[in-house]
Parts: sequence; C-alpha cells; structure tokens
Amino acid sequence: MTTPRGATHLPELDKAWKAPLHGARIRAVRTAGQRLRDRFASGPRVVSVRTMPLSTVPYPTRYAFGGFAFSPAPFVTMTHRTTLVQFMQGGLQKSLLFNPTDTDGARATPFFARLIEQFGERLTKLMAKPFEPLETQLGRLGLTPADIDYVAFDHFHTQDLRGLLGTDDGARTARFPNATLLAPKVEWDDWDDLHPYQRAWFVRDGKRGVLEANVAFTSGDYLLGDGVMLLRTPGHTTGNQTLFMNTEQGVWGISENGTCADNWSPLESKIPGLAFTCKKQDLDLVVNSNTPEGGAEQYTSMELERTIVDRVKRAPGFVQMFPSSETTPTVSAPALSPTLLHRGLTFGDVSRRARTQAAAE
Repeated sequence: MTTPRGATHLPELDKAWKAPLHGARIRAVRTAGQRLRDRFASGPRVVSVRTMPLSTVPYPTRYAFGGFAFSPAPFVTMTHRTTLVQFMQGGLQKSLLFNPTDTDGARATPFFARLIEQFGERLTKLMAKPFEPLETQLGRLGLTPADIDYVAFDHFHTQDLRGLLGTDDGARTARFPNATLLAPKVEWDDWDDLHPYQRAWFVRDGKRGVLEANVAFTSGDYLLGDGVMLLRTPGHTTGNQTLFMNTEQGVWGISENGTCADNWSPLESKIPGLAFTCKKQDLDLVVNSNTPEGGAEQYTSMELERTIVDRVKRAPGFVQMFPSSETTPTVSAPALSPTLLHRGLTFGDVSRRARTQAAAE
C-alpha cells in the first residue's frame, strides 16, 4: 500500500501487531507504543484544533459501557463531533477534518433505521439536539469546504460517503472539493461483503459509485505532518484508526473505541457498576461493544491509545482520549453521566491558507 502524499509511514508498531497470541500482542503493542509516544510527544505541535458538534443520537447503554453499568436506562445520549486539525506538512499548512459525518445520510444506518421504525420519530426527537451545519461552523472559523485538504473517519460505521466524495455519475458533487479521504483499505473492502455482525452499522450503499480518485487507501500507521498521527487501532472495525495530536496541553487522541472518559479509566469511574465489575473481572478498560467480532483486539487498541496520550491534568486518573461520540448527561439516564466530560477541544488559532500558498501547491 502506498503512503498518502505528504505523509510518512511509521514502522514502530508493524512487528507488534503481528504477534500471534493476544497476550503477547498487547504487551508488544504497549512497548512499541511507548517508544512511539516518547518520540511524538517531544516533537512539533499542531497549529490548531477545534471540535464541532454535528448531532446527538440515542445509543444502547449495554454497548456504551460493555454491559457493565448498573442502570435500567436502555439508552444513553451521545454527542457526535467532527474535529478540525491544522498542521504543517513540508512547510505548508494543511487542514484535516476527522469524522465529518453526513448526519442525514447516517439515518439510513440499519440499526438507527430500525429504531425509528420501532419508536417512530419520538425517540430521536426526544434525544436529538439541533446544531448548525458544518459549513456554517467552518465559516465562523473563517474557512470554507474548499480549504480542507484531508478528511478521515475513525471508522465507517453510519457513513454515507457519496456526498463527501462525489459520485462518478455526477449526481452528487464533492462536499469538500479539494480533500483527499484517508481510507483504510481493509475496511473499504469489508464494506463490499459484510459479516452479519457488521451489517447493522454500515450504510449499505454508502460508498456505491463514489469517486475513488479522491481516496488515498491506507494500511498501517502514518505521521501526516507536524504533530499529527493516524494510527491503526483495529477491533471495533477491521480498519479502525485513531487520530493523535501533539498540542500545547500534551498529546490527545480521538476515537470511538470508548464513549466517554470512563471507558479508558473505569477503575476511576463513578458510574454505578463500572469500577465494581472491572475489579471483579480484572479489567482496566471498557470497550464500546456494539461490534463484538474483535473485542480482544479492540481492548489492545485502547491500551495503545492510553499509552500514546497524556493524563488529564485536572484529573490524573483519566487520559486525554476524546470520544468522537461522547456520552452526554441527560435526565433520561441520570446515573450514566460520565465522571469526567471533555465536551470539546480548542487549541491554537485557526487560519486560512494564503491564496498564494494554495496556488503554489
């Protein structure tokens, strides 16, 4: 697999992920991850980071907390956010959008379509909160969709890429006309022949007829530029990946392997049942478990995430992992409020590339 233009392949974890047994693999990944973390944290920082809310969604409690939480509430509410990261790459400033989900297209996800069919619009209206369109939020930062160089997703659950990339029949034009999608090849291929455990979470036609000229297929781990890494974190899906950013407040990661800070630090959690059950089962991570086919590998990926990032300064028992869909306190599930809420990330000053720079590229 070719390295995306402008990026650098990171070989540190290649051997570790090939360890044949789960026990040996988690140890090897942790050790290699620590070496990579030391080098990354001592390097340059990103230019800016902004998170922007896109939607709120109902999500089964048993998935959000691996079935460990003691609560009769069947659903939590999660707030899904996209993240803008600006960074330097070879002397040029680049802009990446992580998880710019088409929220209208996501309603065709079989799991959510069945929820709407079962409960009507009542459930979604009860738990949904309106947010400004992404284009409006970008405009508030002085950017347009044409200013985005890269887009990527932590995984392709609920995604409809046709509006993002445009389609070869011309029926849809690219939402971000100058952007390249960084897509793990294994999950892209999985989408064509889904396992029964996967089917509920993929929009069946979500990549049908998309313009693959706008896609850079990936396999492995990459340094995208100064202070930005995209590392494979398989398990939740085959091509799951996590974005890491070196900021003025240390290293942060963004992922949906967990649904709140408690998933990465359950022994510190005040959510009823989480710490108790993990102590009984000798676990120190709780996976977001809606796709069970890769649970052990997902656990190892969360261990890697926890190794790469820094600790939260105001609460050192927790790590700087930002859930791309974060459990949000609601009156319908009061006991399931996260012990620590991140809510959003804001670092640096967002700027638009000079037109002369863009022309030079």
